[in-house]
Amino acid sequence: MTDTNEVQRAKRVKLTDENGLDNNSIQSFRGFQLIKVLNENARSKTVAVHGKFGESESDAVVLLEKTPFSEDTLPQMLSAETSVKMEFNNDIYNQCTCQPQSRFNMLKGTIIYPATAKHLDKFSSQNVHFVQETPDVYKSITLPFIEEKSFSIQWVYNILEKKAEVERVVFEDNDPETGFVLLPDLKWDQKQIENLYLVAIGRRRGIKSLRDLDRSHLPLLRNILLKGQEAIRDKYGVGKDQIQVYVHYQPSYYHFHVHFTHINYDAPGCCLGKAHLLHDVIDNIENIDSNFYSKRTLLCLFKENDKLLHRIQQANHGENPTGAKV
Repeated sequence: MTDTNEVQRAKRVKLTDENGLDNNSIQSFRGFQLIKVLNENARSKTVAVHGKFGESESDAVVLLEKTPFSEDTLPQMLSAETSVKMEFNNDIYNQCTCQPQSRFNMLKGTIIYPATAKHLDKFSSQNVHFVQETPDVYKSITLPFIEEKSFSIQWVYNILEKKAEVERVVFEDNDPETGFVLLPDLKWDQKQIENLYLVAIGRRRGIKSLRDLDRSHLPLLRNILLKGQEAIRDKYGVGKDQIQVYVHYQPSYYHFHVHFTHINYDAPGCCLGKAHLLHDVIDNIENIDSNFYSKRTLLCLFKENDKLLHRIQQANHGENPTGAKV
């Protein structure tokens, strides 16, 4: 796991203002004040830290990830230029530390700046809990909460209006009702196909989440599914039988979007209580009930500090606050 004191080298990164537009650029983390490690994951080799840049009063969240190995660079890594320090030997088994050239030690970095308290909570290590959200709870608690507390999605409109990330767009359909923009998720470095992760952002506004979908949205859902798969096949050579296509509930932002990940990638959020396969969403609406998702009790996964979880717990009057059907 990368030690947090190694936050000294990074590729050129851009700071963004609250609207997601370029605000400033930096060449290094010189002067960065580390306040707290929010989360670290030895398996994924990632770390999230809270800090400040120089004398700035604004908080920043920095996400660092070890880049995956590449078959193209392995011959250079496994050469005389890489030093080897033996730690122990037992018969034919040898454990050692290897130090390749600096160009092979790059970190993938994401900076959120200025970061809000919501961002700090989002990236902090927390226990998680399942809650069964009934339609009544959604209408009386969840919907008012997300309208009051949700993150700004101006950055989404910046993408749709071609004010930001234009060069990252893989495919776009400009139809105002069924169109979408497809681009790589920030979690993917676009080098390893096995870690492929793209997001399709619908152009149609007013669809907050899975709960809003009905039969009128089937053309949009089918268009995203079919054209998204075709675009990924054409661009990356990955067939639809190797792509997982799903919708998150609860989503991290309340503008309808769809996730496309490689079947071999254990993507964050691709789990029970979070991901709903788009094929199933279409089938449920088309063949079971047009209002399937507005009527259904949905199993939701919440982090312990999530304020929506706390509000649902309060509505339970303290009875089975993190696991019972509300």
